[in-house]
Amino acid sequence: MNDSSWGAPPQAGYWGPSAQGPVQGAAPAGPTYDAHHAQHTRPMPIVPDDVPTHGGDQDDNRGAARLSGPTVRDDTPQAAPYGAPSHNPQSPQEPMPSAAPQPAPAPQKKSAGRDLGAAIGVGVGLGAVIVASLFVVKAVFVGVVAVAVVVGLWELTSRLEERKGIKAPLVPLAVGGAAMVVAGYVRGAEGAWVAMALTALAVLVWRMTEPPEGYLKDVTAGVFAAFYVPFLATFVALMLAADDGPRRVLTFLLLTVVSDTGAYAIGWRFGKRKLAPRISPGKTREGLIGAVTFAMAAGALCMQFLIEDGTWWQGLLLGLAVAASATLGDLGESMIKRDLGIKDMGTLLPGHGGIMDRLDSLLPTAPVVWLLLVIFVGSG
Repeated sequence: MNDSSWGAPPQAGYWGPSAQGPVQGAAPAGPTYDAHHAQHTRPMPIVPDDVPTHGGDQDDNRGAARLSGPTVRDDTPQAAPYGAPSHNPQSPQEPMPSAAPQPAPAPQKKSAGRDLGAAIGVGVGLGAVIVASLFVVKAVFVGVVAVAVVVGLWELTSRLEERKGIKAPLVPLAVGGAAMVVAGYVRGAEGAWVAMALTALAVLVWRMTEPPEGYLKDVTAGVFAAFYVPFLATFVALMLAADDGPRRVLTFLLLTVVSDTGAYAIGWRFGKRKLAPRISPGKTREGLIGAVTFAMAAGALCMQFLIEDGTWWQGLLLGLAVAASATLGDLGESMIKRDLGIKDMGTLLPGHGGIMDRLDSLLPTAPVVWLLLVIFVGSG
């Protein structure tokens, strides 16, 4: 490249006392610079005095004009002859970076989105309570299920009123929900259906004590809540009523937990393709494969070693059904929360959210496991 346009005083230097004599073809600096040359030269903007030159030294000639952009200084005592290679460290052949290279950002680690330590601690604590009550006294476990149902109904009706202005009557729902669980354990499926019908009737009557505005949406939400939470939970009580009830319930709980764990572990590590992005963006197809694989393996083991007269191939089918129902239940709960515009149904369980956030996959899975166990090994 011809260095006459880079490094010579008109384009690369600054006008001041360091220039020693004009260079051939260059316009003289200072007052002798005439208007004829000025019209062929780019105007040089004024840079504030406190801006240092590229080398870091302050310019002694304060108020002098400098080139805009990266500042260029000519530190040689005399301009280089025409055609000689430039010794300017910022010549076009050796461009200087305007800033030090920034280190590449560290790759972000995947996050579970919750306090994993708290979630594990709460999960272990709940598991210990459930297992202890399940194998010590059956009636105690029925009470645990009834309490979980009442708390879940309270969370659901509270969120409906807060976010949608829907006032589903909690009192008849809570009383009827607990009665459903007890009736299912004592009187079987017939008792559960009768309790469900009476609870729905109680919701209709209870709401009549308030003004008629919003009656239809309130009672509709109440009947939905009665079916969604306590009626589905009644199938856990039906499993418990069998002679080997505790082992059936344990199988149901293990398969659901293993399915959720497999979906989380595989989806967190390998998940790329979204399963239902409009409903739950965090769920992936790879996670579903993990849920099916883990649940089928656990089902084969549980049916072979926990359930009397059960076989491993029945466990494979049971695990497949549990993975499907648990996933659909999780998506259904996510659909409700997305419609309500909330992340969790409650805050009672650190690292998990609310009771309903733990019942989402258990509730729809209970009737599936109950039915398949009845088909495979009888009602007990």
